[in-house]
Amino acid sequence: MNARTLTVIAAMLLTVACTPTGPTPTADSASRLPRTSWGDPNIEGTYTNKDEFGTPFERPDDLAGKRREEFGVDEMAILMTARRERGRAIAASIGGSSTNDTGAGPPHWYEYLEAVNSRPWFVAEPADGKVPPLTQAAKDRAQAQVRDFSKREAPDTYTDMGLYDRCITLGLPSSMMPMIYGNAYEITQSPGYVAIRYEMVHETRVIPLDGSPHVAPTLDFWMGDARGRWEGDTLVVETTNIREAAAYRGASANLKIVERFTPIDESTLSWQVRFEDSATWEAPWAIEMPLKREGDAAPFEYACHEGNLGLANILSAARAAERDSGTNGR
Repeated sequence: MNARTLTVIAAMLLTVACTPTGPTPTADSASRLPRTSWGDPNIEGTYTNKDEFGTPFERPDDLAGKRREEFGVDEMAILMTARRERGRAIAASIGGSSTNDTGAGPPHWYEYLEAVNSRPWFVAEPADGKVPPLTQAAKDRAQAQVRDFSKREAPDTYTDMGLYDRCITLGLPSSMMPMIYGNAYEITQSPGYVAIRYEMVHETRVIPLDGSPHVAPTLDFWMGDARGRWEGDTLVVETTNIREAAAYRGASANLKIVERFTPIDESTLSWQVRFEDSATWEAPWAIEMPLKREGDAAPFEYACHEGNLGLANILSAARAAERDSGTNGR
């Protein structure tokens, strides 16, 4: 572990406290936060959470009994040693190795190779760091999804493929979860609205702040129907009406997601995401991580369809396999 890595870890941990409910800015820091010309907290800019790639989603079993806030500079440095080794191994397997080129791109594409995590794990609620158990209804849906997923090995048509494969959506909050690349997000503000643009799959959410109600339950959307409000300096965004095919982790159409974007200082937002769906989990739960302002992190164009022959090739290969085996795939 070099001195630069330890310094970055120390800065991130001092900037954002790890607490089960998410960090809270001090009164002094909040008073210095910039304002828009119409008086709202100014959080406009480009952000990234690429440094959080490699963070376990739930508390790992080997950290049982630990709490997120117990991990200071020394503890995170130890965790990062093992995580960096895993990251290098992943890069080599997907094309990031100069001696084993699989065609998946050069190492500099893989943003996570320089990641310095600030969290031991993402789940901030409940305190044990584990996603609550699934309901029986959710288990039944999962079994049906397993059957649907099996079609992807030999799809009959393009709708047998996943939404991400079809360049439609990663959904919410997956579009802002750290990945091997594409971890840029742009927040734009205007009177009465906040817009968030995501690099992955190039989607934009336009969030009204005018107190208007959600649309009728008969309408659903890939990224849901969002409504925002300010609670002090925190932007709170409540999203419902999420199309079930895009609902996070197999949730139902009843899923409600509440995000809290809390300015910690002029360069850091705490992003907390809380999930409520009694048809899927036995209790609500939440994740939390920082978003770091980065001036040169503007989202690249996500030109998913340009020259993309993936779906056509997958379908034609499945038909060829059926001809060879004497089946028709039906």
